[in-house]
Amino acid sequence: MKKIFGPVGIIVIILVILALLFIPKYNSLVTAEESVDSKWAQVENQLQRRYDLIPNLVESVKGYVTMRKK
Repeated sequence: MKKIFGPVGIIVIILVILALLFIPKYNSLVTAEESVDSKWAQVENQLQRRYDLIPNLVESVKGYVTMRKK
């Protein structure tokens, strides 16, 4: 009768157990990375929106200053 759980069998079992422990951790890391990327994209959108509104603010201030000088 051959030894099923010889040194090679034990190594294979250990590798399988490690793989089963590693896969869920890897998936959670990928999910977390996607979440961070999504949140950062929202921040960039808000910053771009504020940047786009600066010329309107400058024109409003110029108009107010011109109106006050009269």
